[in-house]
Amino acid sequence: MIINLGKEKEIFKRLQKLKTLQYIAWPMAAFTPVNGNHELIWKEGTESSYRFKLFGVIPFGIHTIKVIHFGVKQGIFTNESNTHVPVWNHRILIEKMDDSNTRYTDIVDIEAGWKTVFIYLWAVCFYSHRQKRWKRLLKFT
Repeated sequence: MIINLGKEKEIFKRLQKLKTLQYIAWPMAAFTPVNGNHELIWKEGTESSYRFKLFGVIPFGIHTIKVIHFGVKQGIFTNESNTHVPVWNHRILIEKMDDSNTRYTDIVDIEAGWKTVFIYLWAVCFYSHRQKRWKRLLKFT
């Protein structure tokens, strides 16, 4: 999915913070750190786990995020998984288009056995929701 946004450096800065994920995911998903560290800053080589709730209320296991790459030029790549979705690999590309537009692209690889089709349908709605929330978040910065 692609959206055009200005503020390339602002997008990258916000991507490093758990609070941004919590904002853009809400209310379709809630991520609460297992270790209680709400001030986490993601960077290459980090791994963290979260209590994951669908729609903010339905427990959906522990979601683990391993950050493989984290850079403006190379993008962000994470290997993620949870109790019900053993593979949720996520790539984010940030490409400056011109002085006022940045292309933000989410690419997701999901493997969940027989549940994959249902997870896929939820993910399509989730990433559409995330991108609307990104636009709202960046509108006020």
